[in-house]
Amino acid sequence: MLDRADALLDAGGDGAISLREVARAAGVSATAAYRHFADKEALLAALAARHYADFGTALAGASLTGMGRAYIRFALARPGRFRLMFGPLLARAAAHPELAAASRAAFAALSAAASSPDEALRAWGLVHGLAHLLLDGAIPAPDQEALIARLIP
Repeated sequence: MLDRADALLDAGGDGAISLREVARAAGVSATAAYRHFADKEALLAALAARHYADFGTALAGASLTGMGRAYIRFALARPGRFRLMFGPLLARAAAHPELAAASRAAFAALSAAASSPDEALRAWGLVHGLAHLLLDGAIPAPDQEALIARLIP
């Protein structure tokens, strides 16, 4: 079911996901979906937690600069997943322990690479903002990779 939800997420963002549609895509009854997820938010939280693991892999072992570049590349490669991970659901992560743990682990990796908590927040704000500006088309960048290299030296 999570794989089918991922396909819907990639195609149309989290608005394209419903438990009924995921069940249909997975070839199971709509009621079967509720045996695994209490509601749509629980499904989205499971997806977001899954993608934080992929995100952590993308950041693993890199310097702070390398993490910044990987962060933006991740966002550009999988915009639906990135928007889900850092969208309004994150504010309710406490209700979803797996998501809360996964998001904390991602920030812990960033914090470990930074020289101070303030540097970690500064770096996060910079790359997060740049990722969103690029995703939203607010920065005309025909060569996004060159822009990333220039701004995240």
